[in-house]
Amino acid sequence: MSKDSFVESTETLKKTVPLMIKHKVPTTPTNYALWYTYASQQQPLLNQAVDQGIEALGHCTPTLCDNLYQQLLASETDKDMKQLKQSLTAMMQELSHTMSDTLSNAETFQGALSHTFSKLESAEREGLSLEDTMTLVRELIRESRQIQLSTGTFKGQLSNAQQEITALREALSESQKEANEDALTRLNNRRAFERDIQSYTDNNIPFSLIMMDIDKFKDFNDTFGHLLGDQVLKIVARRLLECSRDYAQSYRFGGEEFIIILPHKTLSSTRQQAETIRRAIEKISVLDKKSGQRINSVTASFGIATKQEDETSADVIARADSHLNQAKQLGRNRVLPVN
Repeated sequence: MSKDSFVESTETLKKTVPLMIKHKVPTTPTNYALWYTYASQQQPLLNQAVDQGIEALGHCTPTLCDNLYQQLLASETDKDMKQLKQSLTAMMQELSHTMSDTLSNAETFQGALSHTFSKLESAEREGLSLEDTMTLVRELIRESRQIQLSTGTFKGQLSNAQQEITALREALSESQKEANEDALTRLNNRRAFERDIQSYTDNNIPFSLIMMDIDKFKDFNDTFGHLLGDQVLKIVARRLLECSRDYAQSYRFGGEEFIIILPHKTLSSTRQQAETIRRAIEKISVLDKKSGQRINSVTASFGIATKQEDETSADVIARADSHLNQAKQLGRNRVLPVN
């Protein structure tokens, strides 16, 4: 490194750390790389994006830092590794759900066979006049029992395979602990939400929350299977992104529950945003390839809350969650409070 380059780097370093302290940015390697580049003014687009984000949000959230790093600084290798982890995790989730659905079908099939055996054995006990018919019945019973044994073996194989997939998924989950993105929906995850909400609270930035839950999602999975349920989750996530504006940030909070942070929004504008999302989800239509049935019954319930001056972030989350539960109790597919 030349003397001029060393001096220039030192001057940039002297600017970087105070900037990170000023904006309360954690001193992680990626954040340091982002803010070093910002201080050096080597990438005007990066500086513009950081400035716009801080102006809109009132501070630099951890998710904003992560997103800008991934978009503008991360090497292709970094991006490829992140994509690989996400793809593997999503694949394991899909395989696991396939196995769960197949196991359920196998159990149903075994139940139907058992019922058939009972009927056939009753007919045999009562006695039928034609010996040829009885011979055929006995043959059917014997063949059916073979099918039952085969199904039981197949179910055992599926159980073993599912155990292996579960172990692999857990191993992948360990590697994803430090990730901030949900592998299935590609939204930010709960870990990212907790970091961001803490950042809003620490910097005393006003915000509102939208909590939403897909209505009767367990029943949907039980009826149509987990694969179609995963498809619905992905579509809902896309609707959230499409409806988000003014730096609103969406997160998968867990299962079929999602949460959105809206900076500097009143309760009234938050309710309008939630209504927009509710109507978008209500229009979702998915095709069940097994039955050929088109499903147009996806809806969601919403609870909203705006942070009050003396509240903690936990208080706001609790109020939004309470309103969400009230929306479910009043019939679902609605936003509460009304005013």
